[in-house]
Amino acid sequence: MTQALQTDILLIGGGIMSATLGTMLQKLDPSLKIVMVEQLDKVASESSDGWNNAGTGHAGYCELNYTPESGSSIQINRALNINAAFEESLQFWSWLVEQKALPSPENFINATPHASFVWGEKDVAFLRKRHQALSAHHLFADMEYSEDKATLAEWMPLVMQHRDNQSPVAATRVRYGTDVDFGALTRLLIDNLQQGTNFTLHTRQAACGLKQQKNKRWQVEVRDKTSGRRKIIDAGFVFLGAGGGALSLLQKAGIAESRGYGGFPVSGQWLVCNNRKVVEQHYAKVYGKAPIGAPPMSVPHLDTRIIDGKPALLFGPYAGFTTKFLKQGSFLDLLRSVKRSNLRSMLGAGGNNLDLTRYLIGEVFQTHKQRMAALRKFFPDAKESEWSLSYAGQRVQIIKQCDEKGGKLEFGTEIVAAEDGSLAALLGASPGASTSVPAMIQVLERCFSAQLKTKDWQENMQEMVSSYGLSLVEDAALLRRVRTRTLRTLKLV
Repeated sequence: MTQALQTDILLIGGGIMSATLGTMLQKLDPSLKIVMVEQLDKVASESSDGWNNAGTGHAGYCELNYTPESGSSIQINRALNINAAFEESLQFWSWLVEQKALPSPENFINATPHASFVWGEKDVAFLRKRHQALSAHHLFADMEYSEDKATLAEWMPLVMQHRDNQSPVAATRVRYGTDVDFGALTRLLIDNLQQGTNFTLHTRQAACGLKQQKNKRWQVEVRDKTSGRRKIIDAGFVFLGAGGGALSLLQKAGIAESRGYGGFPVSGQWLVCNNRKVVEQHYAKVYGKAPIGAPPMSVPHLDTRIIDGKPALLFGPYAGFTTKFLKQGSFLDLLRSVKRSNLRSMLGAGGNNLDLTRYLIGEVFQTHKQRMAALRKFFPDAKESEWSLSYAGQRVQIIKQCDEKGGKLEFGTEIVAAEDGSLAALLGASPGASTSVPAMIQVLERCFSAQLKTKDWQENMQEMVSSYGLSLVEDAALLRRVRTRTLRTLKLV
């Protein structure tokens, strides 16, 4: 091997998380030397790619699983926190547009109404109660509600066309919901990073080993997938932003904080409309209620997407099960992830989620006719010949140690960081990319705490994210100022 390549920051994985963290660090301290390694030919080719990512811009407006019913009340805290987190992402992207670090926003984000749609007396009562609870808070004050079928036909014509008039229906809508092409956004962020003199991108480079030295720096072994040659990158800080590949790298790092973590892979499939005339008749993200036993990322929705600048209409996702941790990974990924340190939590989570496993396997064996039957609940006139199946990206859900059950399965994202702040990893999925900015702020707070206490970094953080250090959940006036700016800057109104 040649002499080790020295860098301050090593970002492993060329997705939205690494791109966001790299951008923040470059803006906070342009003198930092940053290296990014990506094992595929291009960045943003796995979970961040437009066809692999839900792209909703998760803000809690339409996702009914973020507001569970508990007794006679609706729990809204998770929706409030997710909405505030997404507002932080919008602020950062707005600042980058203002700074000309990102181009005109329609290259990566577009206003797309977010709607929730239900039918049947029980679910209509739930949605009515949900709207009452959410719209009373300033974050959701603009949410509309209707049970009027003529109004709903204006909001979502395909959904209401030729629908049974006997069953009660209801919907909520937020006009300035968003569709985000996270693949495009990731590529734009990395393009901007490459304008700096201290950033280097290496593609077709796979990290295959990590070892911390006595001086707290990390030596990372990287294999060139074209030549097979190996090299060492010596880094002061390492971020594992490799999506489903982050867990295995975290295990190789061997930090104490990684003990007990496992992963449960969930695949996804979409029905994609191939009739342009039908695509043009729908412009919204219409979410329904997930089937009993379905994982949160399988909430069904009829989804307008803008991918690589072109409109698309998708329905799904249909969940599935595979042992791969990446779409272009290995079927041995799940088996290889089982270690002595996480065996108890993996077995515990597996034993407590047999119904979920059966559900996912059942989804895999659905026929096209069965998938179309689910679509027709949202779009009664859907024709089989106009929809084809497309495979989405892999999601690896977090398994953690749990004293009562041995291990538990969690649907969310989590930062795992070394105590000395020299390494951090992002694990999990939904809401994932939508909260990339607050997630990477967590990395900064946990791994760059000393720098964040300085006046320069504090001022820079507040410039990039104007609500930094404040609460959008608690401060209505701050939310109004922030939202007015972001909606205008990102051309969402």
